[in-house]
Amino acid sequence: MEENRPLLVGVTGGIGSGKSIICRIFQTLGAPVYDADSKARWLMENDLKLINDIKREFGEKVYLNNVLQREYLAGVVFPNPDKLKILNSLTHPAVAVDFEKWVLERSNYPYLIKEAALFIESGTFKQLDKIILVTAPIEIRIERILKRDRHRSRKDIESLMERQLPDSEKRLFSDYEIVNDGTSLLLQKVLDLDLEFRKN
Repeated sequence: MEENRPLLVGVTGGIGSGKSIICRIFQTLGAPVYDADSKARWLMENDLKLINDIKREFGEKVYLNNVLQREYLAGVVFPNPDKLKILNSLTHPAVAVDFEKWVLERSNYPYLIKEAALFIESGTFKQLDKIILVTAPIEIRIERILKRDRHRSRKDIESLMERQLPDSEKRLFSDYEIVNDGTSLLLQKVLDLDLEFRKN
């Protein structure tokens, strides 16, 4: 790790694992959190280069009066893994650049958190010093998503899960694992990690 740079900690996990809860606890303890998935959505509507790249790949219909047509884009990319790869290959570099800028603006913190579902898949985990994997049993994850995303069916959720790397593979890249199954004491685990990261 370079001198005068905060420790960069990634928090990842499959859909419904509860990454955001873990990140909210870190935030409460004073650690800034960069939500890569939300930022990607923001950049797709505000970064001119990314907007033009998306239009070039997927056509002008993706934007209507400069507003991203999310449902249309989802209908184009989700049934087609190759098109999804193309979209990710455009958005991930834009997020990586934005993240670097965000880190520079927060150089006085002992550590920073980056939350993302896909940074192991995208390779952007290489920017980070430590990786926390958040896991939960599949059935609990499905129940959480059904409650949270009323528009998704069980079949949609299972299909999304199949497209993400399984936890067994994510573990190979992770330094820590937090099991978020509703019975584990999350707060103590995050407090212990907070203490460890502040010592770096």
